[in-house]
Amino acid sequence: MAVRGEPCIVTQGLTKHYGTKIAVNNLDLTVRRGEVFGLLGPNGAGKTTTILMLLGLTEPTAGKAEILGLDCARNPLRVKSVVGYLPDSVGFYGDMTGRENLRFTGRLNGLDGKELEERIDRLIERVGMEEAADRRTETYSRGMKQRLGIADVLIKNPEIIIMDEPTLGIDPEGMRELLAMIRRLSEEDGITILISSHQLHQIQQVCDRVGIFVEGRLVATGTLGELEEQIRRDSNYILEVETAPCDDRLLGMIGRQEGVLDIRKEGSRFIITSTTDFREQLTGFLGTNGYTILHLHQRGGDLDEIYHRYFEKAEKEERDGTDRPEKGRSFGRRKK
Repeated sequence: MAVRGEPCIVTQGLTKHYGTKIAVNNLDLTVRRGEVFGLLGPNGAGKTTTILMLLGLTEPTAGKAEILGLDCARNPLRVKSVVGYLPDSVGFYGDMTGRENLRFTGRLNGLDGKELEERIDRLIERVGMEEAADRRTETYSRGMKQRLGIADVLIKNPEIIIMDEPTLGIDPEGMRELLAMIRRLSEEDGITILISSHQLHQIQQVCDRVGIFVEGRLVATGTLGELEEQIRRDSNYILEVETAPCDDRLLGMIGRQEGVLDIRKEGSRFIITSTTDFREQLTGFLGTNGYTILHLHQRGGDLDEIYHRYFEKAEKEERDGTDRPEKGRSFGRRKK
Protein backbone atom coordinates (compact mmCIF):
# COMPACT_ATOMS: atom_id res chain seq x y z
CA MET A 1 0.00 0.00 0.00
CA ALA A 2 1.24 3.48 -0.87
CA VAL A 3 2.50 5.47 2.10
CA ARG A 4 2.13 9.26 2.26
CA GLY A 5 5.58 10.83 2.37
CA GLU A 6 7.44 8.09 0.50
CA PRO A 7 9.32 9.08 -2.69
CA CYS A 8 7.16 8.97 -5.81
CA ILE A 9 9.07 11.21 -8.27
CA VAL A 10 12.82 10.59 -8.32
CA THR A 11 15.47 11.87 -10.72
CA GLN A 12 19.15 10.94 -10.61
CA GLY A 13 21.71 12.89 -12.60
CA LEU A 14 18.97 13.93 -15.03
CA THR A 15 20.56 15.96 -17.82
CA LYS A 16 19.33 17.37 -21.13
CA HIS A 17 21.45 19.01 -23.81
CA TYR A 18 20.15 20.84 -26.88
CA GLY A 19 23.29 21.06 -28.97
CA THR A 20 25.80 22.97 -26.86
CA LYS A 21 23.12 24.34 -24.52
CA ILE A 22 22.63 22.52 -21.21
CA ALA A 23 18.93 22.89 -20.38
CA VAL A 24 18.96 20.61 -17.31
CA ASN A 25 22.21 19.87 -15.51
CA ASN A 26 22.62 16.73 -13.38
CA LEU A 27 19.28 17.05 -11.59
CA ASP A 28 18.76 15.01 -8.41
CA LEU A 29 15.20 15.56 -7.19
CA THR A 30 12.83 13.70 -4.88
CA VAL A 31 9.14 14.55 -4.55
CA ARG A 32 7.22 12.75 -1.81
CA ARG A 33 3.80 11.22 -2.07
CA GLY A 34 0.99 13.59 -1.06
CA GLU A 35 3.02 16.81 -1.00
CA VAL A 36 2.77 19.95 -3.10
CA PHE A 37 6.26 20.63 -4.45
CA GLY A 38 7.14 23.86 -6.23
CA LEU A 39 9.84 23.87 -8.90
CA LEU A 40 10.77 27.52 -8.85
CA GLY A 41 12.86 29.49 -11.31
CA PRO A 42 12.83 32.14 -14.04
CA ASN A 43 11.78 31.45 -17.61
CA GLY A 44 14.50 29.46 -19.36
CA ALA A 45 15.76 27.83 -16.15
CA GLY A 46 14.95 24.31 -17.39
CA LYS A 47 11.67 23.68 -15.58
CA THR A 48 9.57 22.81 -18.63
CA THR A 49 12.33 20.61 -20.05
CA THR A 50 12.36 18.72 -16.75
CA ILE A 51 8.59 18.22 -16.99
CA LEU A 52 8.87 16.94 -20.56
CA MET A 53 11.40 14.32 -19.43
CA LEU A 54 9.16 13.30 -16.52
CA LEU A 55 6.28 12.79 -18.94
CA GLY A 56 8.42 10.80 -21.36
CA LEU A 57 7.95 13.42 -24.08
CA THR A 58 11.68 13.97 -24.52
CA GLU A 59 14.56 11.66 -23.68
CA PRO A 60 17.32 12.70 -21.31
CA THR A 61 20.87 13.07 -22.52
CA ALA A 62 22.04 11.40 -19.31
CA GLY A 63 20.65 10.20 -15.99
CA LYS A 64 17.14 8.93 -15.38
CA ALA A 65 13.73 9.84 -14.03
CA GLU A 66 11.24 7.54 -12.34
CA ILE A 67 7.62 8.05 -11.32
CA LEU A 68 6.18 5.45 -8.95
CA GLY A 69 9.09 3.21 -9.87
CA LEU A 70 8.42 3.51 -13.61
CA ASP A 71 11.25 4.67 -15.86
CA CYS A 72 9.84 7.75 -17.58
CA ALA A 73 11.81 7.25 -20.81
CA ARG A 74 11.17 3.51 -21.13
CA ASN A 75 7.55 3.39 -19.94
CA PRO A 76 5.98 6.69 -21.05
CA LEU A 77 2.49 5.23 -21.59
CA ARG A 78 2.37 3.66 -18.13
CA VAL A 79 3.65 6.93 -16.64
CA LYS A 80 0.88 8.86 -18.41
CA SER A 81 -1.70 6.45 -16.97
CA VAL A 82 -0.87 7.58 -13.40
CA VAL A 83 0.09 11.22 -14.07
CA GLY A 84 -2.18 14.09 -15.01
CA TYR A 85 -0.60 17.06 -16.78
CA LEU A 86 -1.90 20.63 -16.78
CA PRO A 87 0.13 22.75 -19.25
CA ASP A 88 0.59 26.50 -18.95
CA SER A 89 -1.99 27.08 -21.68
CA VAL A 90 -4.85 24.59 -21.50
CA GLY A 91 -6.32 23.71 -24.88
CA PHE A 92 -9.97 22.74 -25.38
CA TYR A 93 -12.20 22.48 -28.41
CA GLY A 94 -13.72 25.96 -28.42
CA ASP A 95 -16.93 24.99 -30.21
CA MET A 96 -17.66 22.32 -27.60
CA THR A 97 -18.98 22.94 -24.11
CA GLY A 98 -16.95 22.27 -21.00
CA ARG A 99 -19.02 19.14 -20.36
CA GLU A 100 -18.48 17.90 -23.91
CA ASN A 101 -14.73 18.41 -23.61
CA LEU A 102 -14.67 16.39 -20.38
CA ARG A 103 -16.74 13.65 -22.03
CA PHE A 104 -14.25 13.51 -24.91
CA THR A 105 -11.32 13.15 -22.50
CA GLY A 106 -13.16 10.49 -20.51
CA ARG A 107 -13.78 8.38 -23.59
CA LEU A 108 -10.13 8.67 -24.57
CA ASN A 109 -9.37 7.16 -21.15
CA GLY A 110 -11.74 4.23 -21.61
CA LEU A 111 -14.75 5.59 -19.73
CA ASP A 112 -18.32 5.71 -21.00
CA GLY A 113 -21.97 5.60 -20.09
CA LYS A 114 -23.33 6.27 -16.61
CA GLU A 115 -19.94 6.00 -14.91
CA LEU A 116 -18.48 8.73 -17.09
CA GLU A 117 -21.50 11.05 -16.75
CA GLU A 118 -21.53 10.71 -12.96
CA ARG A 119 -17.81 11.43 -12.80
CA ILE A 120 -18.20 14.50 -15.00
CA ASP A 121 -20.99 15.82 -12.78
CA ARG A 122 -18.87 15.33 -9.65
CA LEU A 123 -15.83 17.03 -11.17
CA ILE A 124 -17.81 19.98 -12.54
CA GLU A 125 -19.19 20.57 -9.07
CA ARG A 126 -15.79 20.13 -7.47
CA VAL A 127 -14.10 22.79 -9.59
CA GLY A 128 -17.06 25.17 -9.29
CA MET A 129 -18.05 25.13 -12.97
CA GLU A 130 -21.77 24.25 -12.65
CA GLU A 131 -22.98 27.48 -14.25
CA ALA A 132 -20.47 27.38 -17.13
CA ALA A 133 -20.30 23.65 -17.88
CA ASP A 134 -22.77 23.81 -20.76
CA ARG A 135 -21.28 26.88 -22.41
CA ARG A 136 -18.76 26.65 -25.24
CA THR A 137 -15.20 26.87 -23.92
CA GLU A 138 -14.33 29.62 -26.42
CA THR A 139 -16.29 31.92 -24.07
CA TYR A 140 -14.22 30.93 -21.00
CA SER A 141 -11.73 33.18 -19.24
CA ARG A 142 -8.24 31.85 -18.60
CA GLY A 143 -9.11 31.12 -14.98
CA MET A 144 -12.18 29.14 -16.02
CA LYS A 145 -10.09 27.14 -18.47
CA GLN A 146 -7.60 26.34 -15.71
CA ARG A 147 -10.39 25.08 -13.47
CA LEU A 148 -11.86 23.01 -16.28
CA GLY A 149 -8.30 21.81 -16.95
CA ILE A 150 -8.09 20.44 -13.41
CA ALA A 151 -11.39 18.61 -13.92
CA ASP A 152 -10.02 17.29 -17.22
CA VAL A 153 -6.86 16.02 -15.46
CA LEU A 154 -8.92 14.37 -12.68
CA ILE A 155 -11.07 12.38 -15.12
CA LYS A 156 -8.64 9.45 -14.99
CA ASN A 157 -8.05 9.59 -11.20
CA PRO A 158 -4.30 10.32 -11.38
CA GLU A 159 -1.99 9.69 -8.44
CA ILE A 160 0.24 12.60 -9.46
CA ILE A 161 -0.53 15.93 -11.13
CA ILE A 162 2.13 18.04 -12.83
CA MET A 163 1.22 21.70 -13.41
CA ASP A 164 3.23 24.09 -15.55
CA GLU A 165 2.67 27.75 -14.55
CA PRO A 166 -0.94 27.12 -13.41
CA THR A 167 -1.55 30.65 -12.05
CA LEU A 168 -0.19 32.55 -15.05
CA GLY A 169 -2.57 35.27 -16.25
CA ILE A 170 -5.32 34.56 -13.70
CA ASP A 171 -7.04 37.36 -11.77
CA PRO A 172 -6.51 37.48 -7.97
CA GLU A 173 -9.84 35.89 -7.05
CA GLY A 174 -9.43 33.11 -9.61
CA MET A 175 -5.90 32.54 -8.32
CA ARG A 176 -7.11 32.26 -4.72
CA GLU A 177 -9.71 29.66 -5.73
CA LEU A 178 -7.20 27.70 -7.79
CA LEU A 179 -4.62 27.59 -5.00
CA ALA A 180 -7.27 26.47 -2.50
CA MET A 181 -8.26 23.70 -4.89
CA ILE A 182 -4.64 22.56 -5.21
CA ARG A 183 -4.32 22.32 -1.41
CA ARG A 184 -7.52 20.28 -1.17
CA LEU A 185 -6.30 17.84 -3.82
CA SER A 186 -3.20 17.24 -1.72
CA GLU A 187 -4.77 17.20 1.74
CA GLU A 188 -8.10 15.48 1.02
CA ASP A 189 -7.26 13.23 -1.92
CA GLY A 190 -3.58 12.55 -1.18
CA ILE A 191 -2.61 13.51 -4.73
CA THR A 192 1.02 14.45 -5.24
CA ILE A 193 1.35 17.77 -7.06
CA LEU A 194 4.44 19.15 -8.78
CA ILE A 195 4.08 22.82 -9.75
CA SER A 196 6.51 24.59 -12.05
CA SER A 197 6.37 28.36 -11.68
CA HIS A 198 8.23 31.65 -11.63
CA GLN A 199 5.48 33.36 -9.60
CA LEU A 200 7.05 33.38 -6.17
CA HIS A 201 4.20 34.65 -4.03
CA GLN A 202 1.75 31.99 -5.20
CA ILE A 203 4.25 29.19 -4.62
CA GLN A 204 4.84 30.45 -1.10
CA GLN A 205 1.13 30.11 -0.32
CA VAL A 206 0.51 26.60 -1.55
CA CYS A 207 3.68 24.47 -1.49
CA ASP A 208 5.04 22.21 1.25
CA ARG A 209 8.55 22.37 -0.20
CA VAL A 210 10.21 24.21 -3.05
CA GLY A 211 13.21 23.61 -5.25
CA ILE A 212 15.07 26.62 -6.61
CA PHE A 213 16.13 26.14 -10.22
CA VAL A 214 18.82 28.37 -11.74
CA GLU A 215 20.29 27.85 -15.24
CA GLY A 216 19.39 24.17 -15.37
CA ARG A 217 20.64 23.41 -11.84
CA LEU A 218 18.66 22.71 -8.70
CA VAL A 219 20.57 24.87 -6.23
CA ALA A 220 18.44 24.21 -3.12
CA THR A 221 15.39 22.32 -1.88
CA GLY A 222 13.45 22.50 1.35
CA THR A 223 10.63 24.20 3.23
CA LEU A 224 10.70 27.99 3.37
CA GLY A 225 12.01 27.83 6.92
CA GLU A 226 14.83 25.49 5.94
CA LEU A 227 15.85 27.63 2.98
CA GLU A 228 15.72 30.77 5.10
CA GLU A 229 17.94 29.17 7.74
CA GLN A 230 20.45 28.00 5.15
CA ILE A 231 20.64 31.47 3.61
CA ARG A 232 21.25 32.95 7.05
CA ARG A 233 24.01 30.44 7.78
CA ASP A 234 25.62 31.33 4.46
CA SER A 235 25.34 35.09 4.99
CA ASN A 236 23.99 37.40 7.72
CA TYR A 237 20.77 38.56 9.35
CA ILE A 238 19.36 41.88 8.19
CA LEU A 239 16.90 43.49 10.60
CA GLU A 240 14.73 46.56 9.96
CA VAL A 241 13.66 48.50 13.07
CA GLU A 242 11.52 51.61 13.40
CA THR A 243 10.47 52.90 16.84
CA ALA A 244 9.16 55.95 18.61
CA PRO A 245 11.36 57.48 19.81
CA CYS A 246 14.27 56.48 17.59
CA ASP A 247 17.18 57.83 19.62
CA ASP A 248 20.84 57.43 20.56
CA ARG A 249 19.95 55.24 23.56
CA LEU A 250 18.42 52.64 21.22
CA LEU A 251 21.35 52.96 18.83
CA GLY A 252 23.77 52.30 21.68
CA MET A 253 21.83 49.23 22.83
CA ILE A 254 21.90 47.78 19.31
CA GLY A 255 25.60 48.48 18.93
CA ARG A 256 26.37 46.50 22.09
CA GLN A 257 24.70 43.32 20.83
CA GLU A 258 26.95 40.37 20.00
CA GLY A 259 27.42 39.84 16.29
CA VAL A 260 26.31 43.27 15.08
CA LEU A 261 28.40 44.15 12.02
CA ASP A 262 26.79 47.31 10.68
CA ILE A 263 24.04 49.81 11.55
CA ARG A 264 22.77 52.35 9.09
CA LYS A 265 19.75 54.61 9.01
CA GLU A 266 17.29 54.71 6.12
CA GLY A 267 14.71 57.43 6.71
CA SER A 268 13.32 56.76 10.18
CA ARG A 269 14.48 53.14 10.29
CA PHE A 270 17.64 51.40 11.47
CA ILE A 271 18.95 48.67 9.14
CA ILE A 272 21.13 46.29 11.16
CA THR A 273 23.41 43.61 9.74
CA SER A 274 24.47 40.92 12.21
CA THR A 275 25.67 37.34 12.49
CA THR A 276 23.06 36.51 15.16
CA ASP A 277 19.31 36.90 15.63
CA PHE A 278 18.85 39.27 18.57
CA ARG A 279 15.16 40.14 18.13
CA GLU A 280 14.26 38.69 21.52
CA GLN A 281 16.74 40.92 23.35
CA LEU A 282 15.70 43.93 21.27
CA THR A 283 11.95 43.59 21.86
CA GLY A 284 12.59 43.03 25.57
CA PHE A 285 14.59 46.27 25.75
CA LEU A 286 11.97 48.22 23.79
CA GLY A 287 9.11 46.92 25.93
CA THR A 288 10.74 47.75 29.26
CA ASN A 289 12.00 51.18 28.24
CA GLY A 290 8.86 52.80 26.89
CA TYR A 291 9.52 52.48 23.15
CA THR A 292 6.71 51.96 20.62
CA ILE A 293 7.52 49.50 17.86
CA LEU A 294 6.39 50.90 14.51
CA HIS A 295 8.13 48.37 12.29
CA LEU A 296 10.19 45.22 12.95
CA HIS A 297 11.09 42.94 10.07
CA GLN A 298 13.84 40.37 9.60
CA ARG A 299 14.66 40.13 5.94
CA GLY A 300 14.95 36.69 4.38
CA GLY A 301 11.74 34.94 5.46
CA ASP A 302 9.86 35.81 2.28
CA LEU A 303 10.25 33.47 -0.69
CA ASP A 304 10.98 36.40 -2.99
CA GLU A 305 13.98 37.37 -0.86
CA ILE A 306 15.11 33.76 -0.41
CA TYR A 307 14.93 33.13 -4.14
CA HIS A 308 16.85 36.23 -5.11
CA ARG A 309 19.55 35.52 -2.54
CA TYR A 310 20.05 32.02 -4.00
CA PHE A 311 19.91 33.39 -7.54
CA GLU A 312 22.56 36.02 -6.74
CA LYS A 313 24.70 33.39 -5.03
CA ALA A 314 24.53 31.07 -8.06
CA GLU A 315 25.41 33.93 -10.42
CA LYS A 316 28.38 34.90 -8.24
CA GLU A 317 29.66 31.31 -8.23
CA GLU A 318 29.32 31.24 -12.01
CA ARG A 319 31.26 34.50 -12.39
CA ASP A 320 33.96 33.50 -9.92
CA GLY A 321 34.34 30.02 -11.37
CA THR A 322 34.24 28.59 -7.85
CA ASP A 323 33.55 24.95 -7.19
CA ARG A 324 29.88 24.31 -6.49
CA PRO A 325 27.80 21.25 -5.83
CA GLU A 326 25.95 19.98 -8.87
CA LYS A 327 23.21 18.56 -6.68
CA GLY A 328 20.56 20.62 -4.91
CA ARG A 329 20.93 20.80 -1.16
CA SER A 330 18.16 19.17 0.80
CA PHE A 331 17.24 20.40 4.24
CA GLY A 332 15.24 18.10 6.48
CA ARG A 333 11.74 16.75 6.40
CA ARG A 334 8.53 18.19 4.97
CA LYS A 335 6.60 20.48 7.25
CA LYS A 336 3.58 19.13 9.02
